[in-house]
Amino acid sequence: MRTSQLLKKIDSLGIDLPKISGPFGSYLPAKRSGELIFLAGQLPMKDGQLIATGKVPSVCSIDQAREGARQAVINALAAAITLVKDRPGIAGVPQVRVFVNSDPDFGEQSKISNAASELLEQVFGEAGKHARTSIGVTALPLGAAVEVEVVFETEPEEKTD
Repeated sequence: MRTSQLLKKIDSLGIDLPKISGPFGSYLPAKRSGELIFLAGQLPMKDGQLIATGKVPSVCSIDQAREGARQAVINALAAAITLVKDRPGIAGVPQVRVFVNSDPDFGEQSKISNAASELLEQVFGEAGKHARTSIGVTALPLGAAVEVEVVFETEPEEKTD
């Protein structure tokens, strides 16, 4: 999907893309390699604040964590778009990994991950369907409830003869 089409689609869903923040260490928020864009893990940051924190479900509800996963995908889209502004756009989403700051007996990480997957499918349609891993972890940076890592596939470069 061409970048201009992608931005129109995101706007039609009522989503405001944030300015990219970070990196907060020795890494890049996004890196293009060939036709793939690899994103650093995205936290549920909105307006400079984490919107979902703590263990799921004892501190952070499943619904709050789902909203956090959705926001992390919005942040991932914003980071990826910075790498395709003057190039062909994003073709789809081959892979997503979702890390959930889980209570020891919590086993429903996929419920949180579904929010990330659903948004990507809303944005890209069939091309937004992806392979996914949902992982429960004991802690995440800044006490976040969720962290999402996305791999995007770009449109091929147009050849000029």
